[in-house]
Amino acid sequence: MIQRIQTVYLILTFLITGVLLFFIPLWTLNNGKTFYFMQDQFYTILLGLSTMLTIISIISYKKRQNQFVMGRLNIILNLILLGLFVYRSLNLSGETVAVSEKGIGMFLPIVAIVLLVLANKAIKKDEDLVKSVDRLR
Repeated sequence: MIQRIQTVYLILTFLITGVLLFFIPLWTLNNGKTFYFMQDQFYTILLGLSTMLTIISIISYKKRQNQFVMGRLNIILNLILLGLFVYRSLNLSGETVAVSEKGIGMFLPIVAIVLLVLANKAIKKDEDLVKSVDRLR
């Protein structure tokens, strides 16, 4: 249901985790080559899981409680992914020049986390509204 705001947030999260990271590099290596997430199998698996959880959340709009749980799992997965990105970027060898070579793609999981938190907040609001209406019957 596209008219619900949480679906819009989830679609934006899908665009960030499933589409945008293909085009934005995570960082630039010392030899001048850019590093994309596809070059590491572990990052590919984690981003694939995150994208699948987002798609399943969008599809299961009738089951708000399951949607809420999947959103929380997706937030945890993106936090792990962000931690791995930061750990890897801090371990890049180089001087102070390497600091400016870290790409914006490394911080896209932060945007995905914010969107997932907003989606979970809207899902919770819908669930509370449905429960309050059921009480009045």
